[in-house]
Amino acid sequence: MKIVNAIKLLLLTVLTALVIAICSNGSNNGTSSVSPTPIKSIDCRTVKHQMGETQICGQPQRIVVLGPNLLEILLLLGVQPIGFGNQIQFHRGDYDNPTQQIPYLGSLVTAELSDVGQTYNPSIEAILKLKPDLILGPKGLRTYGILAKISPTLLFDWFDAETNLKAIAKATQQEAKAEQIIRQDQQRFATVRKQLALFVTAHPKILLLEVFQMQQITLTPNRQDKCSAILEDLGFQLVYPQGQELPQTKMRNARFNISLEILPQLNQADSVMIMGRNATQLGQMQDEQNFERHQLNRVKQLWAENAIAQSLKASKTGRVYFIPTYLCLGLPGAIGTNIYLHELQKQLLSSTRGNS
Repeated sequence: MKIVNAIKLLLLTVLTALVIAICSNGSNNGTSSVSPTPIKSIDCRTVKHQMGETQICGQPQRIVVLGPNLLEILLLLGVQPIGFGNQIQFHRGDYDNPTQQIPYLGSLVTAELSDVGQTYNPSIEAILKLKPDLILGPKGLRTYGILAKISPTLLFDWFDAETNLKAIAKATQQEAKAEQIIRQDQQRFATVRKQLALFVTAHPKILLLEVFQMQQITLTPNRQDKCSAILEDLGFQLVYPQGQELPQTKMRNARFNISLEILPQLNQADSVMIMGRNATQLGQMQDEQNFERHQLNRVKQLWAENAIAQSLKASKTGRVYFIPTYLCLGLPGAIGTNIYLHELQKQLLSSTRGNS
């Protein structure tokens, strides 16, 4: 009986203290109570993306990123993710040595990254284990509904690099840094355009080809393609087969294939830019030069051995250039663009000196 009375007394004491606290709060400003500020509204912002708008609160610390184009943006902003899904799996397993496993970006990764599968086919189980507080991925990701239940998830158009940079900067509270990156990129592009102006004036027509095998040659008549857009912005005139001049087409990422026999019809091109690709595993990349050899050596060999290719004016004058497709298609942001521009400068100006 004494225990029961003690419990009743304790409950009465707690209840009395609660009533006193409520009354005290009410007397502060003449109202019955003061509602505390919801935690949810503290340090929150709404970020627009391809699936609408998503609220991000606080500073994300555990970010999973799907796609090298978005990893590129995070690293530019100085933000380190914990999980990564690459578009092409040059490497399998966790990224325990990113410098040798992630082309062009690995040297900027400061800690081991967990492998969460491929960009468009991520492992839900692997992502769950990481307990992310933000997920970044590409537009059209079929698992968006599932991922959005795990963590706030933002999806982006692959090639809209500046819009994506601003949105991700807002999500990670790096907006000032994003504006600085945009200004620097504009200045750098203006410098390169000026340096290449004489070459463009002397050799304005360029044929841009994406080559996997000589039987698989692709043209991309669309400015959504970063490879084409950069060349046009530098002042080049892209060459297309007769009746297929579609540089202003509204079809997004429109691409069409041509046969090897069509190449002589394009002989008005002063130069040929060949984008090479190789999706096989890298093993240990070692350095960027090794990656470029991995992407280009087979294509260079096929072009050199092909009689039709060698009959073109550009081949005879030594104005055929090779750049990995991965640079402008896989990395359409500032890092890939700057490396692409550097390669253009190096190769185009070198050929000019060689022909002078």
